[in-house]
Amino acid sequence: MATVQLSVLDLVPIGTGSSSRQALAHMLELAQLAEELGYVRFWLAEHHGMPSIASSSPEILIARVAAATRRIRVGAGGIMLPNHAPLRVAEAFHTLNALFPGRIDLGVGRAPGTDPVTSAALRPFDAAQFPSQLQELLALSRRAFPPDHPFHGVRVVPDDVDLPPVWVLGSSGATAGLAGQLGLGYGFASHFSFDPPGPAIERYRRAFQPSAQFPRPHVIVGATVFCAPTDEEADWLAKSMDLAWVRLRRGELGRLPSPEEAAAYPFTEEERYIVAQHRALAIWGSPAAVRERLEQLAAETGADEIMISSMIHDHEARLRSYRLVMEAFA
Repeated sequence: MATVQLSVLDLVPIGTGSSSRQALAHMLELAQLAEELGYVRFWLAEHHGMPSIASSSPEILIARVAAATRRIRVGAGGIMLPNHAPLRVAEAFHTLNALFPGRIDLGVGRAPGTDPVTSAALRPFDAAQFPSQLQELLALSRRAFPPDHPFHGVRVVPDDVDLPPVWVLGSSGATAGLAGQLGLGYGFASHFSFDPPGPAIERYRRAFQPSAQFPRPHVIVGATVFCAPTDEEADWLAKSMDLAWVRLRRGELGRLPSPEEAAAYPFTEEERYIVAQHRALAIWGSPAAVRERLEQLAAETGADEIMISSMIHDHEARLRSYRLVMEAFA
């Protein structure tokens, strides 16, 4: 039995030599495998304008994945709330909860999920508005605005279902206290954040007020994982993201590179430093090594759940990575 619950975060990667259609088909295969293996959740992220990621519309993908599975919880990891009108998010997730009762999750974050120009094309972006937007989202869903509020009469339809469980997702701890005060779940993005998760999680737990959906605090910690039969092969698979991070830092957007492309790339000394920074965040190796690191992460953070993101170029190797991780905990 696993000592900590395990879940999947899928960014729906599009690798060189592949297409968005193939990536979306691979998403469904991964979701079905995750359900078969016993992962708790399958979450989809919101990113815009990135040729390597096919998850620009997570609400649509959630509906597709939930329809192709039977038991696994499916959700957003997350919806970048400042990109959207809270009413629209409430309507979408009320609808998803009506279609797939008891299986939908809503993670919300305050980052744009894209570059500033693309963000401006979505709507005027202001991360400082996130707390008020989150409370507006909850009040609209619950019809909790007082009689003198302009939105008092606004009805979220379908109106005979509730908003699914809501997680606040963060990478710095800025919203951890808010998540606790509102009695929501909390997720920390250790898969890409250089900030230590401990202080944010402690802030969340100290501020936590029980709610109907969360009688107890619930912490999800993200982890980048590359698992293969040997440490050497896992290191090889991780080379794709080595080059991808370097290109992203330079503002170069393209498909997820293959390990072969990364192996042939002449990294500069500065770029090797970037690679080392991001490799330090990743967990990679054989199943036994990965299990040890994941258990260490759970123990250090007190996480209730680890959500694994594996941006692996080869689809079969990515499926195998998730399989090996779960088998290591069996």
